[in-house]
Amino acid sequence: MESDKTTIKNNKKTAKKSKGYSWIFYVTIISFILSAILIYSTSKILTEVSIATAFIILIIIIFVGIIFDTIGISVASANVATFHSMAAKRLYGAKKAIWLVNNADKVSSFCNDVIGDICGVISGAASALIVVVMIIDISQSGTSWPNLLMGGTVASITVGGKAVGKKIALSKGTNIVLKTGAFLQLFSRRKERKNG
Repeated sequence: MESDKTTIKNNKKTAKKSKGYSWIFYVTIISFILSAILIYSTSKILTEVSIATAFIILIIIIFVGIIFDTIGISVASANVATFHSMAAKRLYGAKKAIWLVNNADKVSSFCNDVIGDICGVISGAASALIVVVMIIDISQSGTSWPNLLMGGTVASITVGGKAVGKKIALSKGTNIVLKTGAFLQLFSRRKERKNG
């Protein structure tokens, strides 16, 4: 009887480990596909717009990365008990917030590693592309200042923005997770209406 219990426990542990590894594989594949599609589409869009528009798109990409990074940290540092009491009071988004916190490892991995890192890669590629266009436009192929200026701007906005995002995540994490849960709840209801 005890040996049967031990076997069941070992099987459960093996199943959990295999689920963990399958998630890593899934995230890796998704990251590759998303980054390839987004880098290709972004580079195509940026070559067809003005430098000012391209710079605005670049800033948007950076801020998307910062927002997802903030959500990821908020979910990882949140206390699930807080959302259980909110769900008991039927607060909108609390149930989805519980799901987010219970799956904090996957949610933070998706937000920080998948979206955050992809945005970082795209912003780097986009800034390099803008620099090339700038150099061609001003006919100074030997000039390095546009590259330095763009690289410095992208790095400072990304690092500074993520630092601010982390501070907000740690001080207002509960509110961020609840709002994210409310957004997911609204999105899932719209999906249900379309399917219904």
